[in-house]
Amino acid sequence: MDNYLAVDIGASSGRLVSATLQGGRLHLEELHRFGNSFTERDGHDYWNVDNLFDEIIKGLQKAKQKGIHSCTLGIDTWAVDYVLLDQEGRRIHDIYAYRDARTLHAPDKLHRLISREDVYEKTGIQELNFNTLYQLFVHDREQLAQADKILMVPDYLYYRLTGIMMNETTNASTMQLLNVNTREFDEELLSLLQLRRNQFAELTEPGQTLGAILPELVQQYDLPDCQLIVVPTHDTASAVAGVPSKREESWAYISSGTWSLLGMERQQALNTKAAMQANYTNEWGAFDTYRFLKNIMGLWMIQEVRREGDSALSFAELAQLASAETPFASLVLCNLPAFLNPDSMTLEIQRFCEETGQPIPRTPGSLARCIFDSLALSYLDALHELQHLTDETVTQLHIVGGGANNELLCQLTADLLGIEVHAGPSESTAIGNIVVQLISTGGLEDLKAAGSIIAQSFPTQLYQPKSVNGLKGLLDRWESLKKQTASSIQISR
Repeated sequence: MDNYLAVDIGASSGRLVSATLQGGRLHLEELHRFGNSFTERDGHDYWNVDNLFDEIIKGLQKAKQKGIHSCTLGIDTWAVDYVLLDQEGRRIHDIYAYRDARTLHAPDKLHRLISREDVYEKTGIQELNFNTLYQLFVHDREQLAQADKILMVPDYLYYRLTGIMMNETTNASTMQLLNVNTREFDEELLSLLQLRRNQFAELTEPGQTLGAILPELVQQYDLPDCQLIVVPTHDTASAVAGVPSKREESWAYISSGTWSLLGMERQQALNTKAAMQANYTNEWGAFDTYRFLKNIMGLWMIQEVRREGDSALSFAELAQLASAETPFASLVLCNLPAFLNPDSMTLEIQRFCEETGQPIPRTPGSLARCIFDSLALSYLDALHELQHLTDETVTQLHIVGGGANNELLCQLTADLLGIEVHAGPSESTAIGNIVVQLISTGGLEDLKAAGSIIAQSFPTQLYQPKSVNGLKGLLDRWESLKKQTASSIQISR
């Protein structure tokens, strides 16, 4: 029986999951879970990647203790953050977290040198102040000059395990440095950053075998014999590969976690002026696909409200309290920069409601209700844009990730969007990581076959749309609220 291991690390936690394929079904078991967060030091936010590597080692040790002696392994994490390495492969800086404030005004400064339109036409990637393009633009010039290689965070973790450097394409695309026409690094953008192509590793597509864990690590830590497979290292790309769709019907997805990512899987990039103005992005996916999507603030808001308030309440309990509150009493525009990394999410929500003349949510239930209602309305806006830009009618929406467990939010989404919502699996990122390993090793033919296996293996919840009382008045109010803050910019993960 073949064993497949997935390391899936998000902005707040990570885990190592094992999987087997038996009788046409995938069976998953979580072997190790650990926390993750950035820490503030000297006015900046940093990740502790050494701790992440240590936790991967612990997870692999647990796998061997469970009787897994040989396996394949794939790693996915968040996007946009990077590591500078010297000629000896040693880090030459602490790893900035994307929420660090140093890039707040970076886009305006860079676009004095090249227009936003030119960058979007080249890359198809939306303007996000913490894209790697802008992070590198404000990074210390001396450190950049010293860098022999620039890897993304999951690339670096692969390197620590195998000694082999690469730039995996789904994560590399979020740098906003890859040209969608040449499918290589764009020389003009590199020149603006005073960087060279050879400071990056070889672009590597998901599905390739990278190599085995270094023998010295296997011996030192008593690890299983693992071949590392290149999976979609951007967690959203793995999550989309983990959608239980046969890739036949007209479908869209929301990868619902710390961020909500609503989009379609496409064969070609859509880097038009209209797509740029709507703030849609063309991130690269598994097996020559593009993820044409909109980034929406996600469950980060409720995570922060819970952390600041009564953290004894579970997310399920917060959703239950929200269900008892008056629908749509207070609304916020989730993608305002004020909600990206505030000192207090609770106070920021209350301040927005006060300034816009709405009831101020003060209880855990009313705060949660405000967040869920606002997210669902944001999804409605994004779906309308998606259908207009692609000239396609979406008949089915898949919600995957942790948000698939939120019954209130899923039903609100079905009601407002007026389409069927299929919620689940919540473990889609780890599942997508694993099915790409299966495709790579011949266990599955392609993503279509993977979608069928996923649908057979993991239950989903169907939400049929119900009528919303006073919908026209609600939408008029929502539009009025957006006009009040029309000067705000959009944000993403």
